[in-house]
Amino acid sequence: MTGDWFEETLHPGLHTRLRIDKLLYEGNSDLQHLILFENPEFGRVLALNGVVQTTERDEFIYHEMLAHLPLLAHGAAREVLIIGGGDGGMLEEVLKHQAVTRATLVEIDAGVIKFSKEYLRSICGNAFEDPRTEIVIADGVDHVETTEDRYDVVIVDSTDPIGPGEILFTERFYTACKRVLAPGGVLVTQNGVPFVQGDELRNTLAALKPLFADTSCYTATVPAYVGGCMAFGWATDDTDLRSVSLDALERRYAGAKLDTRYYTPAVHRAAFALPGYIAELIA
Repeated sequence: MTGDWFEETLHPGLHTRLRIDKLLYEGNSDLQHLILFENPEFGRVLALNGVVQTTERDEFIYHEMLAHLPLLAHGAAREVLIIGGGDGGMLEEVLKHQAVTRATLVEIDAGVIKFSKEYLRSICGNAFEDPRTEIVIADGVDHVETTEDRYDVVIVDSTDPIGPGEILFTERFYTACKRVLAPGGVLVTQNGVPFVQGDELRNTLAALKPLFADTSCYTATVPAYVGGCMAFGWATDDTDLRSVSLDALERRYAGAKLDTRYYTPAVHRAAFALPGYIAELIA
């Protein structure tokens, strides 16, 4: 942080600055440094270890696309696992699906959940209090390697591959994710901005490809994550799920009675149409 500005230095050749109109919190949990501030463009901004994680104004894009796309592609998800996502935004979106009977959130840092309940209700709402919510404070790898539960959808809402989130980008972790998927299940992953984090996406898909019958990625444009569109990894053994028809998606969307600001069935289909440089990156 420099003066009244927050400076993110995640990328060696690209630094971004956000003006701090009001500093709401700064401190350390057991595992991470947290800062929360108000910005005129993004509202409340949360950063962990100096990297922007979510903002009030654009969180809906990231959370809608990483939650609703796999859930509506699956079409009958009941059990959902979220790895990370201590801000509660992903949990809130998943729980909008009334057909979901349980959403298990595995977060390594209990301090982030406590913090989000106090400061980020505009993002998490009452998701943590929903009776369908199960909170597990544990390392994500340990959970998927040891749990006896099976899930229809696994959402990896991780930080970047630094610090506590680094292990969530390994072949060991993805192998364990496959272990906990129910037949026909879907795994989706946060994979950064390919234009400036190409290795992150390439390495993830290289690890997923030997494990699943169908692997790819899809994209969305999230303003707070600079450098171009953001990528989400996709992996499943059901080769039909990536090509669910627009008509079917529209029926499922209407049946779920979702109120979304970015996700639509048409955007769902289009998200898998990759720009040439991303297609080349993962070829």
